[in-house]
Amino acid sequence: MAGHSHYKNMARHKAIVDAKRGKLFSKLSRYIIIAAKAGGGDPDSNLKLRYAIDKARSVSMPKDNIEKAIKRGTGELEGANYDEFMYEGYGPGGVAVLVEVMTDNRNRTNGEVKKIFERANASVGVPGSVGYMFERKGFFAIDAAKHPDEDALMGIALEAGAEDLKREDDVFEITCEPSSFSAVLDALQQAKIETTEAEVKYLPKMQKDVELETGKKIVKFIDALDDHDDVQNVYTDAILTEEMTEE
Repeated sequence: MAGHSHYKNMARHKAIVDAKRGKLFSKLSRYIIIAAKAGGGDPDSNLKLRYAIDKARSVSMPKDNIEKAIKRGTGELEGANYDEFMYEGYGPGGVAVLVEVMTDNRNRTNGEVKKIFERANASVGVPGSVGYMFERKGFFAIDAAKHPDEDALMGIALEAGAEDLKREDDVFEITCEPSSFSAVLDALQQAKIETTEAEVKYLPKMQKDVELETGKKIVKFIDALDDHDDVQNVYTDAILTEEMTEE
């Protein structure tokens, strides 16, 4: 059914954030800093850092910005200390929502994010309240028009460690365990298969249909969260159609 595609479900919001290039670079810098702080500055031995760098390069983040972020994470350059945590809650219509945050001031961020929830008549839940409804997966989206051979694509993906490949309209969606993300990405790149999305993210185990007006409220709510400097990613189990995302 149209609208069930994980790629299309959030593509509009990704495009909105990408359009705010300066804000996007700031968010990706934080991601690199935290990854380097946790596992060191070598992407060959730090999978999280490699993924963060790949994501930054995919949106043409300057090399100098990436290198400075790594050095801030390893302590070679001074910089703010960031904490990484998750909000779980319920959006308009009771849909499940996960909000990934990276901040240098938990109290400030906590107050501001809760206000965004309140304005949308949404509610922040306790840890674990909706997290069980999602699973963390490596995810790839591929334009089926550019790579129409599904059998060949499936062979490449599965051999590299992917769990599943399915077609949703004009998009192939590949999922894998986070630990297999780099291997699958390398295999796709070596086969010269271009991805329209490649990242590790939270996917809902089940998606939820919502009415049109509720869907519009959810879109507005997610946009408000995305616009916050400290919010890295927003995930929901709601099925958002193109009609819901139109202004």
